[in-house]
Amino acid sequence: MSGPWSVRVRVRQAWEQGVPPAVAVGLSAVTVGYRGLLEVRERLYGWGVLRSRRLPCPVVSIGNLTLGGSGKTPAALLAVKTLQELGVLPGVVSRGYGRRSSGIQVVADRRGLRTDPQGAGDEPFLLARRLPGVPVVVGENRYQAGRYCLESFGVGALVLDDAFQHRTLEKDLEVVLVAGQSPWGNGHLFPRGPLREPVSALGRAHLVVVVGGAAEGRARVEEAVGRHNPKAPVVAADYQPLECWQVRDTTPRAPDALKGRRLLGFAGIARPGSFGRTVERLGVSLAGLVEFPDHHWYEPEDLAGLARQAGSAGAEGLVTTEKDYVRLSAAALDALPIWILSVRLELTRGHAQWRAAFEGILRR
Repeated sequence: MSGPWSVRVRVRQAWEQGVPPAVAVGLSAVTVGYRGLLEVRERLYGWGVLRSRRLPCPVVSIGNLTLGGSGKTPAALLAVKTLQELGVLPGVVSRGYGRRSSGIQVVADRRGLRTDPQGAGDEPFLLARRLPGVPVVVGENRYQAGRYCLESFGVGALVLDDAFQHRTLEKDLEVVLVAGQSPWGNGHLFPRGPLREPVSALGRAHLVVVVGGAAEGRARVEEAVGRHNPKAPVVAADYQPLECWQVRDTTPRAPDALKGRRLLGFAGIARPGSFGRTVERLGVSLAGLVEFPDHHWYEPEDLAGLARQAGSAGAEGLVTTEKDYVRLSAAALDALPIWILSVRLELTRGHAQWRAAFEGILRR
């Protein structure tokens, strides 16, 4: 498949597979400038020239060190559930990356959804769908959006989605998600690699969550945390299939309804390979996996191309993620079944440390 967006896919693949030496030299030169900007910003906050402002409620930040996903949105869902279990009504605040709106927008209030995926952004809309009764607000400035959520809905705590690099709002609990497989990508800062900040930024984290991966990847993360922030607990989590459904029949079914089917996968997420592995573990015969850029909004021609590929591969239908589902819009295909697989993030180690971190900020 081709198109302007395919460049973004190739950049991500280049980070994973390597680039020619001449290109690497050019990207490294730009990376030096990016690193300099990060250092200046850090010093301005250290000197008090730039300041983070506090809101009168506990604030939990869910974020990561790399561009793209490592489970931030599922972790935000888990954080909200944890606060609810502790007797607190939380609200969710997000920038709403990729949305076709600006300023502060209410995605959902206590009664339900108040905007569409285009106005909310795919991840805030997904959070609002999965968290009935929980206010979800988007805004470029997290402090202003958080203040609006607090004053409008009387929440007792805020969960910030993808906010580790955002410093306008003071945070009580910094939760950093790290992929267990290739945690730092190629180890380079953007644009030479996917790192938003150096690994030493783990020094700001209060809790580190390793998502998926083998024992070797988890050991690399634990070593880095021990070097930069030995007081931060490291817990482990992984994706677990929750349910599946078809675009034309939204009745939820158990994930094993996909077992034995031959399907063509497609995904516009940061790590499409992890979705493909999850699908195959369910017993799906995966006819291939078509990668789109993260946050890609699907057009009819995208799905027409997928239908052709599915036909050539002998697939009976398509399968994609819940995050992609909210971006299908009116482009949903009539001729071929599209299966949606929903997953959740579950802790596999460190339940006590996770809960203690939340209890601690509520006591304070």
